[in-house]
Amino acid sequence: MRVDGEGFEVGERAGEPGTYDFTWLTGPNPGYGFTTGVHGADSLSTRELEEAARDFLAQVDPETGYIE
Repeated sequence: MRVDGEGFEVGERAGEPGTYDFTWLTGPNPGYGFTTGVHGADSLSTRELEEAARDFLAQVDPETGYIE
C-alpha cells in the first residue's frame, strides 16, 4: 500500500479478524511499523487502512524515524 508517497506492507493477522500489522517499507528503520485493529468488525476498508497509515506517519519524529 502507498500512502502519501510512503510504502507499507499490510497484513491481516490470521485468526484475528480486524487486526492489521503494517511494516513501513520506505522508512529509515527496517522492519519498523505498527498494528491497528477494530473491534466488532470483520475488516477495515482501504480508506480506513490509509487513514491508519497517515495517523502513524503524523506521529513519527522526522529525525529518528520512530514515534516519539
